[in-house]
Amino acid sequence: MDIAKKIKKIREAKGMTAKQVISAVGMGAAMYSRIENGKTEPSLSTLEKIAKALGVSLADFFNDDNKLDDINSFDASLMEKVKTIDALNEDEKKTVFSIVDAFAGKQKMKDALVSLAAQ
Repeated sequence: MDIAKKIKKIREAKGMTAKQVISAVGMGAAMYSRIENGKTEPSLSTLEKIAKALGVSLADFFNDDNKLDDINSFDASLMEKVKTIDALNEDEKKTVFSIVDAFAGKQKMKDALVSLAAQ
């Protein structure tokens, strides 16, 4: 599959509009349209910006299509959780963020200890 088709397929799998990607990348709509329709090959730096806007790695544009199912299901699940959190009141949000921060801090501590032990 060529890059243009892969970009469009990933964008659609993530439920994003072309307008959202264009806004995140900061390019003109006409240029993005030419890239996504395969009329123009994007530069590496543009491809990196598009990957970042889509929340994927640059390698994902060159991987098998089977991975798109994983991207789509993970993102859908994550976005559903984010929407649920967003619907909470401020105190509930603070509680959720405190829990997430605690787990993130715990993971950072583990990583630091593993790094020290490896030295």
